[in-house]
Amino acid sequence: MSRLSEADHAKVSAAISAAEAQSNGEIVAVATDLSDPYHDVALHWAVIVLIAVLAWAAAFPAWLIWWFDTLMGGWRPEPTLRELLTFLLVLVVLKFTAVLLILKYMPLRLALTPGATKHRRVRRRAVTVFKAAAERRTVGRTGVLIYLSMGERRAEIVADEAILAVTDEHVWGGAMEALLLEVRAGRPAEGIAAAIGQVGEVLHEHFPRSATDTNEIPDKLIEL
Repeated sequence: MSRLSEADHAKVSAAISAAEAQSNGEIVAVATDLSDPYHDVALHWAVIVLIAVLAWAAAFPAWLIWWFDTLMGGWRPEPTLRELLTFLLVLVVLKFTAVLLILKYMPLRLALTPGATKHRRVRRRAVTVFKAAAERRTVGRTGVLIYLSMGERRAEIVADEAILAVTDEHVWGGAMEALLLEVRAGRPAEGIAAAIGQVGEVLHEHFPRSATDTNEIPDKLIEL
């Protein structure tokens, strides 16, 4: 994801200010390229290929011998067990390493990552960011995080305890829909701003602004 422009940041900041003007809630917006490097996914695929090569050699030993003869140039005595096992070891290491190198290409690594895994990692990162940026940083425990992870094409909304006491995850459906609709069209800033507007309506309904309300968290978009 390319960095969002100053105009995008200004648009999100204005949306946060407008939403917070109607309630005691505080909204934090965060956008990131990727929520996890998924190194373990690349390793898992490399191990799968390693096991597949071993299974192939066990199921078709004649093919292993044929490849050995072909690569060694033929016109050789029958390969010994030591030679075959050494050849198989080299083949397995090469395949394992090749898969790891190929999966350094992040779009492919993400494509091979199960959707459930991406969902869990994005959610975990969103909760971590929420704990650092918004949780218990408001007097009334009314902080909300809107978290967008572009690499996984996923978003999360995480709310503080006072909000959780009067809402559930279904309340944020409209905000998520508005966010992802714009993101899919290549307008992430517009999507974040739209989601902020929807979140602001929920906050206004349950936590209307009081005369003593102050701005406890800066109204800005954070890019990680």
